[in-house]
Amino acid sequence: MKRLSVLLMVAATLAVSAGGAYAQKRGGELRFAVSAEPPDYDCHAATSFAFIHPVRPHYNTLLKFDEPKYPAVKGDLAESWTVSKDGLTYTFKLRRGVKFHDGSPFSSADVKATYERIANPPEGVRSIRKAAYADIAAIETPDANTVVFRLKQPNASMLTNFASPWDCIYSAAKLKEDPKFPLRNVLGTGPFRFVEHAAGSHWVGRRFEDYHVKGRPYLDGFRAIFIRDTSARVTALQAGEVLAEFRGQSPADRDKLVKALGDKIEVHESPWVCSLVVTFNTERKPFDDARVRRALSIAVDRWQGAKALSKIAIVRHVGGLLRPGYELAAAEKDLVQYPGYGRDIKKSRAEARRLLKEAGVPNLKFKLLNRNVPMPYTHVGVFVIDQWRQIGVQVEHELPETRAYISNLRGGNYDAGMDFNCDAVDDPNLQLAKYISADRSPINYGRYNDRKLDALYDQQKGELNPAKRAAILREFERHALNEGYTFPTIWWHRIIVHWKEMKGWYMSPSHYINQDLQDVWLDR
Repeated sequence: MKRLSVLLMVAATLAVSAGGAYAQKRGGELRFAVSAEPPDYDCHAATSFAFIHPVRPHYNTLLKFDEPKYPAVKGDLAESWTVSKDGLTYTFKLRRGVKFHDGSPFSSADVKATYERIANPPEGVRSIRKAAYADIAAIETPDANTVVFRLKQPNASMLTNFASPWDCIYSAAKLKEDPKFPLRNVLGTGPFRFVEHAAGSHWVGRRFEDYHVKGRPYLDGFRAIFIRDTSARVTALQAGEVLAEFRGQSPADRDKLVKALGDKIEVHESPWVCSLVVTFNTERKPFDDARVRRALSIAVDRWQGAKALSKIAIVRHVGGLLRPGYELAAAEKDLVQYPGYGRDIKKSRAEARRLLKEAGVPNLKFKLLNRNVPMPYTHVGVFVIDQWRQIGVQVEHELPETRAYISNLRGGNYDAGMDFNCDAVDDPNLQLAKYISADRSPINYGRYNDRKLDALYDQQKGELNPAKRAAILREFERHALNEGYTFPTIWWHRIIVHWKEMKGWYMSPSHYINQDLQDVWLDR
């Protein structure tokens, strides 16, 4: 895939200087900050950095992204793999000698049980990414070290899917005993075993001495410290109480840390595969009316908002449903034809008022559910509320903590919600899962079903010709934005600041990958 190559090349060069040019040292505990806590422990049900940063080091996946060569993939629990010429059979040879943290041996049965749980979750189990694996027809285990996936049709994103950091490999034996076992238990094959989660305080992992990668991990352990307040996190980083925060800093906080710490730290920047989106609960009036949803979308001036917010928040880029700059994303000439992306905001707001009046709600009032993570949720929430105020709409801003926020979105306990659409890599199968029907996608919080979007999603998924796939994606995008069930605001820009003594970590456009900490070490 093409990328914004210059930025990523710089980031990669900096990362190599941070990790690869020195003799790695063993020992020490890495302390890093996380601004929220995971609501539970199940990878397959998770969507947030609050989960991936403390929990991912305990697990392996089948494949993973090759940190210095992103977005290339490499083996994790898979030692090698082959794909049949017709694209319908994926055969993986698995590493030998792998153990779970309880000492039980890993085998192909665990991979099979894991992906059956993801693709066809049993009752009571939540699988966020089941749509990405809908093409799996069968999973075979001819021996303990081989697993074969047979597909119903070709899938252009299958290898990328298998590298998802959310596809933690679970113990088949534990899943057989209780399919919900991972919800409240942490048992993986990863570089660090679970020690404790002290709610409101910290999460601790210790080196797994029987880890299957020789000499890894370098660290004795890690401690994720939960610090909700932005200024407190910056202060902790500045004081060296934590060496990193892996989600991202605002431009102002970056500048503050650079001024205070100088050459003691490193700064990395990259486009970000992440955007905040507004989602409407279509089961509640008047949000079952496309005119109301479209009015609220076209009233938002994304172009001027991006300029203003980029100075104070971790948002910067205007784009459609796929990240601007990605090879399959809409070019600006297409983008400005979509609802909500026109350059004439006065014209758009006049049309928004007309639509609201026509729908019978000229003086609309509602509540916006948002997350109490200030950067960038509060900033973008305040921005869109102000945009709506300019067409006469009054909105109350609700900001519960992460667990309640996610619970309300999942349960439909909201009018409109500020939601996030982020994943590990630029990929339509992942990024568009937010927009397909709720009966197919657990992360569609709009609670609507739209079979046209489903059909276009399936069509693009099986199209191996990039030009033809792009044309299908434009049709998907136009329909989704015309209906306005869920619409993007402004895409993010990632800024990471960490102390130089932390080595072996690589920057990427996603805050979900490169977080197993297997190769990270401390230069002390």
